[in-house]
Amino acid sequence: MEGSFHGHEVMQMMVQSGKHYTRASLIEDIEQNFGKEATFYTCSAFNMTAAELIDFLDSRGKILTMQDGFITDPDKICNH
Repeated sequence: MEGSFHGHEVMQMMVQSGKHYTRASLIEDIEQNFGKEATFYTCSAFNMTAAELIDFLDSRGKILTMQDGFITDPDKICNH
């Protein structure tokens, strides 16, 4: 399933999993779901690796840091 995917798809994966992620476990799940060579884009950034996407989402407040890892909330996902 290699290709380029919108960051919303990763956020949906996070919501559906119900997991609290560490950076490493999120990268692992992203690679399992989208492929190790997948790239990611958003409305304002393109051609990101999984790690770069995580940094981007974190910088935009799309990832919520919890005591036991981090999650995202469906309300953080734009509908466009």
